[in-house]
Amino acid sequence: MHDIRAIRENPAAFDAALSLRNLAPVSPEILSLDADRRSRISAAEAAQAEQNRASKEAGAAKGRGDEAEFERLRAFVTAKKEENALLQAEAAALDAKLAELLMGIPNLPVDSVPPGADENDNVEIRRWGEPGRFDFTPKEHFEIEGVKPGMDFETAAKLSGSRFVVLQKGVARIHRALAQMMLDLHVDQHGLTETWTPVLVLSKMMEGTGQLPKFGEDSYQTTEGWWLIPTSEVTLTNTVNGDLVEHASLPRRMVAHSQCFRSEAGSAGRDTSGMLRQHQFEKVEMVSITDTENGLAEHGRMTRCAEAVLEKLGLPYRTMVLCGGDMGFGARITHDLEVWLPGQDRYREISSVSYCGDFQARRMNARYRPEAGGKPEFVHTLNGSGLAVGRTLIAVLENGQQADGSVILPEALHPYLGGKTRLGADGDLV
Repeated sequence: MHDIRAIRENPAAFDAALSLRNLAPVSPEILSLDADRRSRISAAEAAQAEQNRASKEAGAAKGRGDEAEFERLRAFVTAKKEENALLQAEAAALDAKLAELLMGIPNLPVDSVPPGADENDNVEIRRWGEPGRFDFTPKEHFEIEGVKPGMDFETAAKLSGSRFVVLQKGVARIHRALAQMMLDLHVDQHGLTETWTPVLVLSKMMEGTGQLPKFGEDSYQTTEGWWLIPTSEVTLTNTVNGDLVEHASLPRRMVAHSQCFRSEAGSAGRDTSGMLRQHQFEKVEMVSITDTENGLAEHGRMTRCAEAVLEKLGLPYRTMVLCGGDMGFGARITHDLEVWLPGQDRYREISSVSYCGDFQARRMNARYRPEAGGKPEFVHTLNGSGLAVGRTLIAVLENGQQADGSVILPEALHPYLGGKTRLGADGDLV
């Protein structure tokens, strides 16, 4: 959601920022709707004033016995009342149309976001670790001998259709251990508050973080009207929906492990093998609520929290800043972490960390009271994967695979696996 006053004051800057996303100027349409709406409001106020004046004059005419003037003024009052009602209805319709237009326009990138059309124009800003060398051709995760007994796509398809998986044996335990390790790291070392939230939310909550109204096809809605969350960004961010919080309570740094659900609309034919792109998956999600001054610094901090998980697991990765054409709807700037997958011989996205400014806060009407006093201001919000659990599992399996079909597991996971250090070729932990 955008500040209409800022667009009025500098429409050229608004359009210039959107051009980083390769979008055509929209301020003329916005300002035209806004002008029509405001003109209706002014005309309604003028009609109301005339109605009030004529009502007083009608009373005076009635008092002095001037029936002809009274009837004339009474008819005038009725006409102005009808005119006022019509103008207010027109203003309300234009206001709704303007709000719908503004709700569908993505956030404005910060000036440092690189221009570009798609992922090919993203810019690498750092890299950690070196891809391992194998004396055999590394396999994708679902092809590894020790993984096959614990990653069952056939049974999942019988149960639910395509893009689901049943995890068993050692693979299931590694998956669970990864989520627990991530939570412990974020809570104990990064100072995030562990939170558990529902996975069913109201439409208003999806609107607050930007999934609705534009991206409804990407998520699932129940027959009762609830939506299944695509990530706990929705619930964590909306904990301040409609609130006026104290400045001293910021920043609020939260982390949650949850099931996530996405329809993957528009992704037909992409990553259909294995569990890289699923309808149901798990994420450990980080969300920060902060003030207007510290949003970008918090973005850097959150990025480091996500990077620390990969480093603790010894997984090579690179950090990318997304170009304007590849950035998500609600973000002002996004860092993607891409982990090395030897089975694909390429880096693949495992976390997106985004700073949203006050974009979501305006949709949620979430504000804070400045310590120095003055008018309440909108909070600034951030979100990031810390990490996507299934994709981290894939990276652990592919980077640790051995020629005999077993997998050597990162040392950081050993305490969560009862001291086990390897996934055997038979699918059991040893």
